[in-house]
Amino acid sequence: MSLTESRLTRTSAVTSTGTSGRTQVTATAVTTRRGRSLVRAVVWGTGVWAVIARGTTAAVSWSARTVRPAGVLVALAASVGLGLGIAFGWVEWMVAGAAAAVLLAASVPFLFGARSYDVSLVLAHERIVAGEGVTGEIVVRNDGRRLALPGRLDIPVGAGLVEFGVPLLRPGHTVSQPLDIPGLRRGVVKVGPATTVRSDPVGLLRREHAFEDVHEVFVHPRTTTLPSTSAGLIRDLEGNPTRRLVDSDMSFHAIREYAPGDSRRHIHWKSTAKTGRLMVRQYEESRRSRMAVVLAVAEHEYADADEFELAVGCAASLGLRAVRDARDVEIVTGSEIPRVVRGRLRAIRRIPAGSPRPMLDGFSGVEMLESTMPVSEVCRLTAESDDRLSIAFVVVGSKVTLTRLQQAALAFPADTAVVAVVCDERAHPRMQPLSAITVLTVGTLEDLSGLLLRGATS
Repeated sequence: MSLTESRLTRTSAVTSTGTSGRTQVTATAVTTRRGRSLVRAVVWGTGVWAVIARGTTAAVSWSARTVRPAGVLVALAASVGLGLGIAFGWVEWMVAGAAAAVLLAASVPFLFGARSYDVSLVLAHERIVAGEGVTGEIVVRNDGRRLALPGRLDIPVGAGLVEFGVPLLRPGHTVSQPLDIPGLRRGVVKVGPATTVRSDPVGLLRREHAFEDVHEVFVHPRTTTLPSTSAGLIRDLEGNPTRRLVDSDMSFHAIREYAPGDSRRHIHWKSTAKTGRLMVRQYEESRRSRMAVVLAVAEHEYADADEFELAVGCAASLGLRAVRDARDVEIVTGSEIPRVVRGRLRAIRRIPAGSPRPMLDGFSGVEMLESTMPVSEVCRLTAESDDRLSIAFVVVGSKVTLTRLQQAALAFPADTAVVAVVCDERAHPRMQPLSAITVLTVGTLEDLSGLLLRGATS
């Protein structure tokens, strides 16, 4: 059968179904077209609704950033005045509404040009000592092709704000102003980002644009110069002798009787010949001078914030002296612990002590903590993490009692010398030797040097 005959056969088969069959096929096609049209309508409506929702969200967000409380009141007055005036024919309300609308419309041109500035912020120093100020320069350039109206420039400095007035700038023109930040307290202070502010004279609308230039100023604690022998230790390439006795080392201690298991090369033949019994040499264990500085950071251990700053300065001075003397030093503070796990979690924080700059940067970020371990627990965790300490300095506030200091000293091994530095601005400098610890009380930062020098020569 040919292709033409096959088509004729299928056509005649459809025709033979009668009138009712053709009607059923036509109704099904119409229903399919209506379903497709309904789907397209739903899809189009969904797209339109998404566009409207995005536009409404953007409009609300823009209004929240731009319209000030006074602008909200003026816009409300314009809407209510015009609405009631037109609805009830009240001329006074129409005039008030029109005036409010004109005032709101007149405020819009003052917002133009907020993004036409190019602001450069340069600081002379990014690391200073507490109490010093920071100087810098702000350069504002009009990168647009139009005249830039006068505006304002806000620069956040920590929790404060520095404001600068920007004059009328022609295209391509630049204006520079000096930045002078007065004495800062210890901490890490963020300067920036610079923000251009556009606002109308009445204060109805406000537009801001923040730049990405942010500087971190490390305000280091005040330190004092300490004598290099203040710890009472002598630096030695082979290490320093300790009170721990061993069978083999470099620092000779005494002669004792031979015991099974001792090496024959340590036999002292002269003493053996005199006593008639085998005698061997005994040594003191030598180790490299390793120093720890533990700083208490709990709020209840200090009388006030100034006392804590004194403690930070003392700890930083001790760490700085150790770093400059090329000693192995470990600087430890308490770490913040969530209240829900307080008592079940122990954590300490180590400050980098490889060189003076990272160490002082670390001290800049130290803060008093409300939820942390007491200093005795910090000392215990420090001793557990490093049992090769030669000397440990524990820097605390005046609220720490002598009993608690002795408990902190017992956390270290018996051959570790422990020195406590109690910071009390109302006390006179003194040194108080106890059974397991030496307590130094300082009232100012300069007292620490004299007390340590006295302890080293005594």
